[in-house]
Amino acid sequence: MSEITVYLKCERNVETDREDVYIRDIGSLRCKDNKTVEQLRAVKLHHFEPGGAGRCVISVLKIIELMEKKCPDIRVEVVGEKDILIERVNVSERKGIKQVLKIIMVSLVSFFGTAFTIMAYHVDVGINSVFTEVYRIVMNEEPGEMNLLALSYSAGVAVGIITFFNHVGGRRITKDPTPIEVAMRKYEQDVDVTLIETADRENLEEDTAEK
Repeated sequence: MSEITVYLKCERNVETDREDVYIRDIGSLRCKDNKTVEQLRAVKLHHFEPGGAGRCVISVLKIIELMEKKCPDIRVEVVGEKDILIERVNVSERKGIKQVLKIIMVSLVSFFGTAFTIMAYHVDVGINSVFTEVYRIVMNEEPGEMNLLALSYSAGVAVGIITFFNHVGGRRITKDPTPIEVAMRKYEQDVDVTLIETADRENLEEDTAEK
C-alpha cells in the first residue's frame, strides 16, 4: 500500500479552555483522504492536570510520532512551526467585577499618564514661551489666554494622535495595523520564542510520545 502524504501546519501559540488538547486544536491538516484527516485530527496530544502547569511546549516530533502510530501508512510533511506553545486559559462568558475594574484602571492610567507626559514635555521645551514669541512676531501683539496659535496646536495634537493610532473611537481609519498592534505582535512573538527556548534548555519540551 502506498503512503499517504499528510501536510501539517501548526501555530506557534495556541490557547485552549479545555484540559485535553488534540491535533485539531493546534493547527490544520491537509490530505486527499478525508477519513485519514478526521482520524488524525482526533489524536490527543496533551492533558492539563487540574491545578498543574497551565502551559506546555510540544515539539512537532511528538505530533508526528503520534500521527504515525494512529495511521502507520502516512508520510507527514511539516509546513508550519516546529515547536508549539500551548496555554490553557479560563474563559468566562460573563465579565466579572474584577475584569471591569481592570479595564477602568487601565483606562485611567492611560488617560492621565498620557496627559501628564504631554504636559511634562511642554514644560520641558518651554512651549508657552515659544508660542508667545511666535505670536508676537506674526501678529505684532501680545497673545491672550486663548489664541489661534494655541487652538491650532491643540487641534493638531488631537489629529496627530488619531492618525498615528489609526482609530476614531472603535473604528479603524485604514486597514493598516496600528503601531500598538505591531508592537504587541512583536512582543508576543518574543515571549513565545523565549518560552519555547527556555523549555528546550530545561528539558521541559515534549518531543516524544513516551519518555
